[in-house]
Amino acid sequence: MKKDKTNGGFTVVTEKTKGKSIYRTVMLMILVAFISFFVTTIGMYSYFANNSSNFMNLTTFLSKETNEKELAKKLAAYKKIIDERYLGEVDEKALEESAIKGYIEGLNDEYTKYISKEEMKDYKEDLQGEFVGVGIYMMKDKNSGKIKVLLPIKDGPAQRAGIQSGDIIKSVNGVEYTAEQLEQLSEDIKGQEGTDVTIEIIRGEENLTFNLKRENVVLNPVETKILENNIGYLAFSSFDQNTTNEFKNKYQELKEKGISALIIDIRNNGGGIVDQAKEIAGCILDKDSTVLFEVDKKRK
Repeated sequence: MKKDKTNGGFTVVTEKTKGKSIYRTVMLMILVAFISFFVTTIGMYSYFANNSSNFMNLTTFLSKETNEKELAKKLAAYKKIIDERYLGEVDEKALEESAIKGYIEGLNDEYTKYISKEEMKDYKEDLQGEFVGVGIYMMKDKNSGKIKVLLPIKDGPAQRAGIQSGDIIKSVNGVEYTAEQLEQLSEDIKGQEGTDVTIEIIRGEENLTFNLKRENVVLNPVETKILENNIGYLAFSSFDQNTTNEFKNKYQELKEKGISALIIDIRNNGGGIVDQAKEIAGCILDKDSTVLFEVDKKRK
């Protein structure tokens, strides 16, 4: 009960009165929530309407989120089948690595690939300018579906044995590889210094077998000579961490010999570190020349 000053007594609070009070409270809460939602919706619409790029970003984000959920569902479905039916032991880490590698290979872009933690060691060795192997630059050959010798490294075991550019690698130690197994073949050719490896080559109509001994191979030796009419010649097969310094030294040697012109031969160059290529170009081009111009996905 509560005191009623107008009646000099007490007013009884009935269930009906209490119900009206609760009803008013609930309606007030609903009204406040509706107004908040309405104001927020107007504000967001106004913001995204005035910032079309933000609206597109939101749309893209929601679309990507949906696609990612669908991909996760598909992978989960295959995982369930494997868990229920596969008879062997499952290496979850290997499945994860394969899924990532396959996803990225689906781009079908030879310049985009996934390098696992284990493969990164060999990748860094290549960039540092030396590794243990037989000294071959390789590439995928679409015509044969095999792996082709792009270039044997000068003075390496492969070149000394007679392996040539354009040779098709049929097998390594009796194991045949397809073009899609380039990384695996490369890994199997490498090994401990002093150990043997047998490489079977297809050259035209011939099948040739080479028994080679793995060595510490120095990548990218810069070759120089002076041609007729006092023309300098300089060649290198990749842009690794040592290329710029080696190039500068060899270039200076040729200049001191009084060359009248210079040929820089980068045929069969497998690429490498962009900054090394920029520095070499900077040795030759005029000051403040544009060496590299990049545009990102957003056209910036």
